[in-house]
Amino acid sequence: MFGSGSDSGQKHTGVAGTVLMPTRFVWPYGGRRVLLSGSFTRWQDHITMSPMEGCPTVFQVVCNLTPGYHQYKFFVDGEWRHDERQPVVSGNYGVVNTIFLPRESDAIPELFNPDVPVGSNMDVDNDFLRLDAVPQISQAEIELSRQRISAFLSTHTAYELLPESGKVIALDVNLPVKQAFHVLYEQGISVAPLWDFFKGQFVGVLTAIDFILILMELGNHGSNLTEEELETHSISAWKGGKLRINRQIDCNLNSYSRSLVHGGPYDSLKDLALRFLQNKVSTLPIIHSSSPDGSFPQLLHLATLSGILKCICRHFKHSSSSLPILQQPICSIPIGTWVPKIGESSGKPVAMLRPNASLGAALSLLVQAEVSAIPIVDDNDSLLDIYCRSDITALAKDRAYAQIRLDELSIHQAIQLGQDASSPHGLFNGQRCQMCLRSDPLHKVMERLSVPGARRLVIVEAGSKRVEGIISVTDVFRFLLGC
Repeated sequence: MFGSGSDSGQKHTGVAGTVLMPTRFVWPYGGRRVLLSGSFTRWQDHITMSPMEGCPTVFQVVCNLTPGYHQYKFFVDGEWRHDERQPVVSGNYGVVNTIFLPRESDAIPELFNPDVPVGSNMDVDNDFLRLDAVPQISQAEIELSRQRISAFLSTHTAYELLPESGKVIALDVNLPVKQAFHVLYEQGISVAPLWDFFKGQFVGVLTAIDFILILMELGNHGSNLTEEELETHSISAWKGGKLRINRQIDCNLNSYSRSLVHGGPYDSLKDLALRFLQNKVSTLPIIHSSSPDGSFPQLLHLATLSGILKCICRHFKHSSSSLPILQQPICSIPIGTWVPKIGESSGKPVAMLRPNASLGAALSLLVQAEVSAIPIVDDNDSLLDIYCRSDITALAKDRAYAQIRLDELSIHQAIQLGQDASSPHGLFNGQRCQMCLRSDPLHKVMERLSVPGARRLVIVEAGSKRVEGIISVTDVFRFLLGC
């Protein structure tokens, strides 16, 4: 991961017999080619820095240095640069960064300031990110930021979420369940509003969790549900509860028993955001009817919290200083779900699984833990992949779900099956694991979560990619709105 820089650094470590200290250098400001030079290379050789996996804007390298005082500088795309957020000094080579390595320390210093606005997939080692080094923010500043965001959301409407062009797919409630999920897969979507022709209105939403529950029921040996019945059973039959599943799942996910949660184009963004949080939904149909009785409704858009977050980021992009909380590292504010440290009382645990765990175990965890994604980690809890609810639709390809057993197929195999299936609309293309640093400022995390499809970021440790937590778009809104 560190490229050839580590070897180069060891070559120029100086006095023989002196204990060498592995030291990580980070350039978090992007570029096409980044090199490192300094007093430890005699300012003659350049050490190549490598971009972080999954985050091309952050470059890093580990060099073995002798204890003492060192100067260094970065050569970015043919131009000498220094990191303005780190200690500097003027000398023969202009303005350069400096670092002092104490002889007693065996640690790996991080040349990385928690205040640096990095949109990266790296993190700072816990031992070197102390809360007393993070700029503190008062409760009054937090409330001021919340008030300004609330005022913005209250004065802007869902109409601003509507794209200039696009399509929204709805399904008839009388469509067979099996055919419905083939449609979701072929269209590269994981959710679709449901239309009832006889009622003349939208009555619900079909989501990936429905498919998960159906597959779990198919895998239940005592179930009355068979694959053949999927050919004839309609969505309304499934949603109506005619196909019973165990009572515990019903209590947690009996979403079909309530009325459709939706919004109108003139509802405020704040009302929509609160509706998302209160009803624990990920998609909100925007429906408009020009008739007083609500007849002849028009489905305009499927709103998401990511879309609302994008509006916030766009509005405050050039005035972020008016929102003090946006500059705070996420580790310094109560947001997200974190892996508890040794000795700490654990709150809600971070659900994680090994790649050899069964798909059945993953689906059960998604349902029981009421989460939308599960990090897949190795024996050191380093992030390998992630399994999301929406991944289940890949099994609709060539009736793959009828050819597997949930307790025999591993998560790794299921993910590979989904990637091999390769949705025609790119459902499985691109980067699967969206990561961030515990030292990332809130505004950078918000920008990344405002990208369509990025519903959560996995917080990882630098270098090792050990999972330290998860932050979702829902977590961000709960914090911003004080819920």
